[in-house]
Amino acid sequence: MNTIQVGITAKNASIAIIISRFNEFINHNLLSGALDTLQRVGQVNKDNILKIYVPGTYEIPTVASHIASSSKYDAIIAIGTIIKGDTDHFKYIAGDTSSNLSRISTQYFLPITLAILTTKNIEQSIERSGTKMGNKGSEAALAALEMINIMKKLKKVI
Repeated sequence: MNTIQVGITAKNASIAIIISRFNEFINHNLLSGALDTLQRVGQVNKDNILKIYVPGTYEIPTVASHIASSSKYDAIIAIGTIIKGDTDHFKYIAGDTSSNLSRISTQYFLPITLAILTTKNIEQSIERSGTKMGNKGSEAALAALEMINIMKKLKKVI
């Protein structure tokens, strides 16, 4: 039996992080968590990290598709916050963004991890961006690091 199991150090990895400016006060904390994890835990060189700011979470897949098609990056981390309001707008933005990023990831065989919060209120967003519920940006970075190493191992095996 063959098994693929990898670590999370990825010193030479190139990673793009796409950050929504909408709800920036939350997304800034998610970005800080992701960058800290990539550099301190994953030992990724800061010069190999590209940060791209977009107006809102809904715009992230367009940029992600362009990055994925370039074949220059080993992973993408998507950072955004969608807070439920009084209408169904929240549901459509969250669903479309998530499904489009999943499609791009599988189409290009490129790990795209999500630090996109979908919460009922600001308090839940704050809790998930570095307080009681941890930092989802850091968690997305950890997943990206592991997936980078899995994909590299798969290329050698398959």
